[in-house]
Amino acid sequence: MPIAGSVRETWLHRVNPSFKLVLCVAMFVLVLLTDNINVLANATWMYVALVAAASGQPMRRLLLLSAPFALMFVSSATSMIFFGKGDTTWYRLGVVHITEESFYRGIHIGLKTVDMALIGMLFGFTTSPVAMFYSLMQQLRLSPKYAYSFMAALRLMPMVAAEFRTLQMALKVRGVRTPRGVKGWFVTLKRFSIPLLSQSIRRAQRIAVAMEAKRFSSSAGRTYYYVLGWSANDALLIVAVGFLWGAAAWIGLHYPYFSIGDVRYNIS
Repeated sequence: MPIAGSVRETWLHRVNPSFKLVLCVAMFVLVLLTDNINVLANATWMYVALVAAASGQPMRRLLLLSAPFALMFVSSATSMIFFGKGDTTWYRLGVVHITEESFYRGIHIGLKTVDMALIGMLFGFTTSPVAMFYSLMQQLRLSPKYAYSFMAALRLMPMVAAEFRTLQMALKVRGVRTPRGVKGWFVTLKRFSIPLLSQSIRRAQRIAVAMEAKRFSSSAGRTYYYVLGWSANDALLIVAVGFLWGAAAWIGLHYPYFSIGDVRYNIS
């Protein structure tokens, strides 16, 4: 099941996970290399529309999860706006120097932060971890011993959390008290880490022996419970991404929001 639990399945959930991963990495690079603030602004609101329409998440949950990204936008933008370089000064007070160029570069960096977060949300909301690892084995030829090890680790995390809660309740029932301050933090760390690590090591050893006995280290002649292939949804995704960036570039160049285009600072 995709991260955060999808309420409804959309066409984006049926895209091949490996293809989606490669395309998301390409979109990350494209966002990183885009220096035109108008193009990036258009790409941002288009990504917002795509996440809202194709992620399968209710709007209330999307707004809740978007709150940290809004904070990231403000923090990354203001750091450049207050302390960036520029020739047209708007405001100066001590080390704070706000210029026209630094303002646009700050907004540009904030938009990049939001775009990368939106791409990550789009991938995380529409991709099942199990399907992801099966696709990596089948399409990208990832060794089964690594893929199944990651899947086993994902299954072990709830067990470790349950053991932590059990240990916490056991210490509470026995009336164990924790000193205050830094000493108490180290005592708590030692009290929980040693039993949890020992249990995890023993469990990992048993799983490793079982995987070796079942020949998980070999991919020769292996069959899969889930067989993943290609579909029209893969082509639809690449068409959607191509249209998104093409429309963002065309609108940004012909109908710019800002008077400046390229936000890179020219020293000369």
